[in-house]
Amino acid sequence: MKKLIFILTIGFLAMSTMAQDAKDAILKPALLVIDMQNAYLPMMDQSDVDAPIKTINGYIGLFKSLNLPVIYIYHQDKRWGPPSDSKEFQFIEQIHVPEDAIKVTKNYGNAFNKTELDKILKEKGVNTVFLCGLSATGCVMATSIGASDLDYELFWIKNATLSPDKEQKKVIESIFETVGYQTIKFLLAQ
Repeated sequence: MKKLIFILTIGFLAMSTMAQDAKDAILKPALLVIDMQNAYLPMMDQSDVDAPIKTINGYIGLFKSLNLPVIYIYHQDKRWGPPSDSKEFQFIEQIHVPEDAIKVTKNYGNAFNKTELDKILKEKGVNTVFLCGLSATGCVMATSIGASDLDYELFWIKNATLSPDKEQKKVIESIFETVGYQTIKFLLAQ
């Protein structure tokens, strides 16, 4: 009888721990749209521009339809700009940024470095970030590493990044966890 009570107690404790782990594992996502600015788009491989822009817009729409945070990240180098009041600083016209959008300006490749991004995400209860934008070989990769260092779960959105070199982008996307529409739709439905 003592053995049975012991086994049931251990089983109950194990189930309680698993239930807490499952509760803690609930996906609380945000979409980070990185550096889709007029100043940087011309530096990207122009044979690979249209599809990622359409993909990014599709995910912006999906996240907004589910009332999930979309954060627009802007890059500004302290030495050469672009100035924040210039057209070059603004996102490209194909990507609509609402007036009330959450915007973060960064001065380094990693969008978490010396910005309010981590604080904003924590205030919104976010534990998972989905990354898109440019450049796959620069700021998206740096932000990905920064998110990982801060213990965020992270996913690169397949076909939603740009790079100066299309082949390098393919290599980077094969290294990092990229997910497509069906997977993201499934994850967000949980």
